[in-house]
Amino acid sequence: MLLGRPDRRMWRRAGRIVDGLAVPTPFDATRFIASLAERRGRPITVLPVDLPSTGPCGVLVTTDSADYILHTRQTTALHREHILLHEAAHLLLGHDRVAGGDPAVPRALVGHLSPHLVRRVLGRTAFPEPAEREAELLASLLRHRALRKDAALPPPVSGGSAAGPLVGGVVGLRDRG
Repeated sequence: MLLGRPDRRMWRRAGRIVDGLAVPTPFDATRFIASLAERRGRPITVLPVDLPSTGPCGVLVTTDSADYILHTRQTTALHREHILLHEAAHLLLGHDRVAGGDPAVPRALVGHLSPHLVRRVLGRTAFPEPAEREAELLASLLRHRALRKDAALPPPVSGGSAAGPLVGGVVGLRDRG
């Protein structure tokens, strides 16, 4: 597949960002978000919320002093991780500094925040398509790097499968043959 100039730039930019990040081993998205908050010098709060099934799975809300990553409560652990990485990717890419978003969303999702405090609400529908592709690419590259680092760890002592978390955590099944 031939990549156009914008696609090559997007891949190079995402690669540079991933190369400059410390990824926890074993990977844990919550620890990664905490390290990102420390790096940015401002808190990032992750909140599970009830999002409409027709809406985005994740939303990034930024205020003058903190960021909030909201994710749908009704999802799998793997999908939750991808949502967190996707929204974190928007922060890493500087998309939080771009105007946009729906001012009605803060009240519906994070009613405890004053609408005057909220600078931006960035859901998957608030960004132009190239920014969404860029965030998806960065989230995927982050997860790929985490999987490579985790694969380099010694196998679990308990005899459980390292793939367990990827397939719903089912471990310890015996062959009944």
